[in-house]
Amino acid sequence: MSQYQIGVIVGSLRRDSINRKLANALIKLGPADFSFKLLEIGDLPLYNQDDDDNQAQSVVRLKSEVKASAGLIFVTPEYNRSMPGVLKNALDNASRPYGTSAWAGKPAGILGASIGQIGTALAQQHLRNTLAYLDVPTMGQPEVFIQVKEGFFDAAGNITSPDAINFLQGWMDRYVQWVKRHAA
Repeated sequence: MSQYQIGVIVGSLRRDSINRKLANALIKLGPADFSFKLLEIGDLPLYNQDDDDNQAQSVVRLKSEVKASAGLIFVTPEYNRSMPGVLKNALDNASRPYGTSAWAGKPAGILGASIGQIGTALAQQHLRNTLAYLDVPTMGQPEVFIQVKEGFFDAAGNITSPDAINFLQGWMDRYVQWVKRHAA
């Protein structure tokens, strides 16, 4: 049986982030032949083209982890109707210098959670635009814009709604097919 290593990037640095909780809950729905690694992006320096010839160790590490991944999952909040700056910074750092992008060709899935009704729809759209430029084949359906209300997660971070679990399992099943199709 092949093992697929999936890099998971959470677009929030907040310790108690609902998107981090969503990522951890989603990982539990993956099949046995998939393993998941949360990729750290909070320690990256702000992207500066002057550093392209001498990238920070945290950038070199992220690029290596992305390259070693068979696929990627982005779980992101929405800040000011767009993706968080820390996520954009990670995309920029691991795509440079020009021609050495770690992201190219990695099949991806995008999810997000928010307390707002439209979830993270605009952040995800901006992320999709950037990923398209970076040559990242991104799964289009089903879209996941989760509105988190009181009680969505229990004290251990598990999702409490059977309907939400079933929906996310359907997403994971499609994502697994997506990765296997593109990572062959």
